[in-house]
Amino acid sequence: MKFDRKDYTDELLLKLYKAIIKPRLIEEKMLILLRQGRISKWFSGIGQEAIAVGSTMALHEDEYILPMHRNLGVFTAREVPLFRLFTQFQGKMSGFSKGRERSFHFGSNEHHIVGMISHLGPQLAIADGIALAHKLSSEKKVTVVYSGEGGTSEGDFHEALNVAAVWDLPVIFIVENNGYGLSTPTNEQFRCKQIIDKGIGYGMEAVKIDGNNILEVYNTVNSLAEKIRKKPQPILLECMTFRMRGHEEASGTKYVPHELFDKWEKKAPVANYEKFLLKEAIITDNDIDSFKEEIKTEINESLEKAYAEETVSADTESEVADLFFPHTQEVIEPKSNKRSKKRFVEAVSDGLKMAMQKYPNSVLMGQDVAEYGGVFKITEGFVDEFGVERIRNTPICESAIIGASLGLSIMDYKAIVEMQFADFVTCGFNQIINNLAKIYYRWGQNADVVIRMPTGAGVGAGPFHSQSDEAWFFHTPGLKIVYPATPEDAKGLLIASIEDPNPVMYFEHKALYRSVSDEIPDDYYTTEIGKAKVISEGEQITIVTYGFGVHWAKDYLENHSDLSADLIDLRTLMPWDKETVVKSLEKTGKLVILHEDTLVGGIGAEISAYITENHFELLDGPIVRSASLDTPVPFSAPLEENFLPKGRFGKQLEELLAY
Repeated sequence: MKFDRKDYTDELLLKLYKAIIKPRLIEEKMLILLRQGRISKWFSGIGQEAIAVGSTMALHEDEYILPMHRNLGVFTAREVPLFRLFTQFQGKMSGFSKGRERSFHFGSNEHHIVGMISHLGPQLAIADGIALAHKLSSEKKVTVVYSGEGGTSEGDFHEALNVAAVWDLPVIFIVENNGYGLSTPTNEQFRCKQIIDKGIGYGMEAVKIDGNNILEVYNTVNSLAEKIRKKPQPILLECMTFRMRGHEEASGTKYVPHELFDKWEKKAPVANYEKFLLKEAIITDNDIDSFKEEIKTEINESLEKAYAEETVSADTESEVADLFFPHTQEVIEPKSNKRSKKRFVEAVSDGLKMAMQKYPNSVLMGQDVAEYGGVFKITEGFVDEFGVERIRNTPICESAIIGASLGLSIMDYKAIVEMQFADFVTCGFNQIINNLAKIYYRWGQNADVVIRMPTGAGVGAGPFHSQSDEAWFFHTPGLKIVYPATPEDAKGLLIASIEDPNPVMYFEHKALYRSVSDEIPDDYYTTEIGKAKVISEGEQITIVTYGFGVHWAKDYLENHSDLSADLIDLRTLMPWDKETVVKSLEKTGKLVILHEDTLVGGIGAEISAYITENHFELLDGPIVRSASLDTPVPFSAPLEENFLPKGRFGKQLEELLAY
């Protein structure tokens, strides 16, 4: 292995040596602890340390890096205290995740590190969002994110690189090519000769280097970073390396030909660099022994301190409290009595525009949202006011855009994402469920993201443009779900959602866009998230609904003036307003839940279960759920009408009244 020291000082070369031996010595200790049963799992990076250490040392301390589970050297090079690392590994309270995560599934803004989730690929798009924030703020910074060669097969890899290329984002995508994705060799992962060949398709510069040569890694990342700080652009950096242990210790290495170990042992990053420094007379054997003894002492003292900390005690109240970033909503009333008649679609547009005017750190992203104004024309004219930097057309890549929205949030931006249709959110499902919803619980980073979801049937759009998918997210702790039924609430709740620093799924029914209008305040105002609205009051029965169901129920009651009913519009589905529903039921004793979503697993099931378990004594009859058929949404008008519950609702209501 040839080392080119260029004009690097002895001090820098020595600093790199201390940085590369530290993670190796920690790993050796971790492997002992694993055999002793004192830690539960370990993903070894032995043989790959030069990449993590060299790239991290080449960056400015305030530049973000997004590592993976073999990149211990990133954390040690950023001088994360070993005590906190070890308590993290042991699931102690002093760890970054308060015992809720293990190993490197955490981040630390103090150290400008964003850790991974087990799904690997999604963090690449988060790097895009961080880099976009730097670009929007005119900060000359670079972001570095890691992937293994196996992860390059994931769609998230393609989406993240494509977005970075289209937007000229200052990101270095480092691929640690160690030859195997767990046990699958590269020839079973892709057909191109090298990972850098993929760069051609994205129109980005791609560089291949010896990932075991710490000076080559350091120099390459340093020079690439300098270049893209001046002229933002993404770069694909392939680092050739080899892991000397299994995917994890339990998996072993029998699937790897033995001759590969012999070959790569000769390229060992720590041993070769050590020999180079000895040859250059920068260090001596005594220095090596002294450095290692110093680091081992730090390791052992930090471990003893970590082990001495008490095991985490479960506290349900604090666990639930840490689902969301603390936020007490201030309900803002309109400053004047001025009101104008607005259609639902105009109310959404009005609220969105006013929120973006109030928050200059807000960015809207989505397909066709810029000059075209979105497929429903909600953002028409927004580019003229906010510019293309804040109203961003995106490629067709829901996962990358949602991931980028989280990256923006990490950089204190407010991100708003428009799904062209709510149905398409499936392509970004992982980012929502496993990143947005869990990140605050995992390591205290909030996701200040609103995802707008044009939803619902009744417009003859068929199975892929008509689904009601709110229940998919209702089951996921860490998300708020808002679903207005009127223009006034559409504006007030959207502004409130954007003000909220937590992830909000904001549903807006397509069929209501131009069919419903009302006099609404002209001024900026908010509506309380989590508070239902009583549309009408009565004595005989309680109707709980939301979205289009509100209008179906209103129509029915207007045509049956003899019926006395409480009609409750939930408005917020998570958290839903239990108090208002229970208070109504205390009066009426009968409950029907109406929603457009299919019956099985719908939100009505949870409301019904809650009432049955906690307020059974209030019921004078069975709880009735009126919902759509458990089929996909059909296209043909007669079939769609039969699918929806509107025609069945009245009969179900009357049967319950007669019970």
